[in-house]
Amino acid sequence: MPPEPLQNYARKPEESARRRRVWVVGGKLIITLLTLGLLYHSVFADKATAAAWRQLLSSTLTGAGRGPVLAALALVPVNWGLEAWKWWRLARHLEPVSFRRSFRAVLVGLTLGFVTPNRVGDYAGRIIELKSRRLDALGAVFLGRYCQMVATMLAGTAGLLYFLLTFYLTGYPASKLGVIGAAIIINIALLVPLYRSRLLLAALTLVRPLRRFRRYLAVMPTYPASLLHSVLAVSGLRYLVFCGQFMLLLWAYGARPEVGPGLSAIAGTLLLKSLVPSLNALADVGVRELSATHLFGLLGQPVLPVLSASLSLWVINIALPSAAGLLFVLRVKVFRKKGNKESAS
Repeated sequence: MPPEPLQNYARKPEESARRRRVWVVGGKLIITLLTLGLLYHSVFADKATAAAWRQLLSSTLTGAGRGPVLAALALVPVNWGLEAWKWWRLARHLEPVSFRRSFRAVLVGLTLGFVTPNRVGDYAGRIIELKSRRLDALGAVFLGRYCQMVATMLAGTAGLLYFLLTFYLTGYPASKLGVIGAAIIINIALLVPLYRSRLLLAALTLVRPLRRFRRYLAVMPTYPASLLHSVLAVSGLRYLVFCGQFMLLLWAYGARPEVGPGLSAIAGTLLLKSLVPSLNALADVGVRELSATHLFGLLGQPVLPVLSASLSLWVINIALPSAAGLLFVLRVKVFRKKGNKESAS
């Protein structure tokens, strides 16, 4: 049998690269169509969200709600800028990376997470933007999300404690002490894996089904405590931005809770939403709205303004930035050429 011509060997890498390009383009188109479809369904086809969206626009254009709504919208780039700063600090520990690339990675991750269960696409969106150490980047993304969860948990347990002690455990002093003690223990236990990540890795080794995750989180102990302090502080600042936006939208729609109880209701709502797994970003909406209407109902606030504020918060912080992220998804490079020099472009 005669040997295969040399030009055929040269053609094979070209055909393989062509197939990869077809798969990448097809994947980008599928993500674009899924995102646009979910956005249409959530913002326009869903009656509750569409009503909140119309009310948001009307409050922006006319009436006393214009100022609070515009202020909430102005905080959207602040919100995602803080998240981009977190990822920039965490990714810079792995390779040289610019803030611009980090911001782009956050928006790509937001868009991919919009159409994936439990927003796992957020991991892929951020990792694709890196040029090396992508396995370690999984641990870096987890670390950033864990810091945000710590901020949500610390504030959320305080918020829920207010409602438990004020509305549910009145006349039960022993139960109050037990609940407060349990909240303190839970929060301390939540901080231990952050600053003692080697204990977390050891625990994963002991549990057979979780052992496969150990290699992804092995990078966590390499982060210094000073960096963790700053990332956790920015997570708390970003959490305050969320709360401020929620309160501004409540004021825009006519709800007037007292600041302290209102912030407790917001903190409790965000915590309950974060504890419930979701199939995609749309599933978060129902959990958040149910929690918000219940907690604010205990404060005597009408349902419609609370529902509108909660839905509008989702629209301006998730739906609109996810649509903006599509511009970067279409330009992202999934496969990088070997031998490329790392840069912070």
